[in-house]
Amino acid sequence: MLAIVAAAVFGFALLLDLLDTDMGAPDLFNWNTLVLIGLFLLALYFAGVGRGGTTGGGGRWYRGRRPGRG
Repeated sequence: MLAIVAAAVFGFALLLDLLDTDMGAPDLFNWNTLVLIGLFLLALYFAGVGRGGTTGGGGRWYRGRRPGRG
């Protein structure tokens, strides 16, 4: 989820750069700030923040005896 948000932030920063606008707030919506926010979100994503919890006992998809073991 954080990677998708980071991609949206990078896309918004690209649009602001291509349109050469600052949306009336040059200190808030400059490309440096948006790129840093995007990199921060990617760092959180790679650190494992925002991952869904594992259910089912550690990724075990079968129940009972292991298939093919007699």
